[in-house]
Order: sequence, then structure tokens, then C-alpha cells
Amino acid sequence: MSRTLKKALNWLVLCVVVLWSVAPFVWQIITSFKPSAELATLPPLLPASPTLDNYISVFSDRPFGRIILNSLVVASLTTVLSILVGSLAAFGLAVLKPRGGYLFLGFVLTVSMFPPISTVSPLYIIIRELGLRDTVLALIITYTTFSLPLTIWILTNFFRSIPRELYLSARVDGCTSFQIFYRIFLPVAAPGLFATAILVFIFAWNEFLFALTFTSTVRARTVPVEIALFPGVHEMPWAEIAAASVIVTVPVVLLVFLFQRRIIEGLTAGAVKR
Repeated sequence: MSRTLKKALNWLVLCVVVLWSVAPFVWQIITSFKPSAELATLPPLLPASPTLDNYISVFSDRPFGRIILNSLVVASLTTVLSILVGSLAAFGLAVLKPRGGYLFLGFVLTVSMFPPISTVSPLYIIIRELGLRDTVLALIITYTTFSLPLTIWILTNFFRSIPRELYLSARVDGCTSFQIFYRIFLPVAAPGLFATAILVFIFAWNEFLFALTFTSTVRARTVPVEIALFPGVHEMPWAEIAAASVIVTVPVVLLVFLFQRRIIEGLTAGAVKR
């Protein structure tokens, strides 16, 4: 009886947590299908006349397709650059073990602790002087810089969990350090690389402050900034905001659900040394 009660309480707590987490997104989905006349009706239940007008309006009245493309390019290139640079750095720190490696890793993590608001002004001046204002390249460089500490930290711990005998055996066979890196360690570290790539992609996809500061036109504007600019002077298009939020959230949620096993495997594989 005690075990059954404990299991029931665990399920109850789990259901409450899931409901608390999912409720806002479900509410956005419901709102996105409501016509404007039903947004203020009470009680706020399911729409009496569901409509797709809000989704159509998002693309017909605004350049939302271009905005999604900008976000996709920025997030994808940021992920690729972060994985390329971060994996090389992590391999060097974890496997080659240079002198002062721990000090370097601590410095990297210290830099990541600065709040973005404290660095946005000097970064804006640098980007303006380089002529990169209102370009996707400015966002890619900035996002890569801020995502590298996370990338290096996760991959360093993952590479440390790989038996060092692999490296020593490959060196005996005549492989260079770089050959060992991309022929042996990268395939073994695939789960960690994949998990890190998903986390970096989500960070770049959702980032708002730098995108708001460094962009001013549709040419480089990303999704979070575009949605923030939806409200007009005299109206608040809640239904369109909800529709746009659903459009940009569903792909990320599906991506995480499809590859959740890889993500969990990658985040936990480095926790135990083999």
C-alpha cells in the first residue's frame, strides 16, 4: 500500500509539473485559432469558430517567411561554427592536455558569466565600426562567441570520458593528433556533438537582445525581434502573435522530441568515466 501510494503521488506531481509547463503553449495554440471577436470572451475556452486567418495574416501582411529564413541561417551557421571550433578546443583540452588548460577552461567559463546586457554596448560599437550593422554575419559572430563556452565545456567533459588508450594506440599506429581527432574521437563523440548542437541551435534561434540591437531592417531581423514588433500603435494583435509563436516553436519542439534520446545520451555520457 505504501509503495502504491508513493507511486500515485509521484504520478500526481509529474502531471502537475507537465501541466504547468505545457499550459502556456497550449493556450497559445488555442489563441492562434481564435477570431479577433473571441479573444476577449469569457470564459476563455476553445474557439467557437476556429480560423486559420491568423496564420495567413502572419505571412501575407508581414515578411515572416524572410524572417524565418534569417533565423534559420543564423542558427544553423552558429551551430556549425560552434561545433567546429568548440570540438577542436575541447579535444585539445581533454586529450592533448596542454599546460594551463584548466586555467583556460576556467577563463572561458568566467567570460560566459557576464550578462549580455553588460557587453551589448561595446559589441555594438565594434560591429558598427566593422560595417557589419544589420547583417546576419554580425549575429553569427556574436552568437558563436557566446555559445562557445557551453560547447567547449560539454565536449571537454565528453572527450575526457573516452578512454585515452584510443589516442595512445592511434599515435603508435602513426596517426597525427588531427587524424585521431576526426577519424576516431569525432565518431565516438557523436552523441555529445549532437546534444551540444541542439542546445546551441535553440540558443541562437531564441536570442533576442543582440538581434534587437544589431539589426534594424528585414534584411537581418530574426524571429524573436519580428514578433516583438507585431504590436501596432493602437492595437495589440494577440492572435497573430500567438500564431507566429506557434509557427516558430513547433519545429524546435519536434526537433527535441525526435532526438531526445540522443540529447540525453550526449548530456549524460560524459558524466561517467569509462
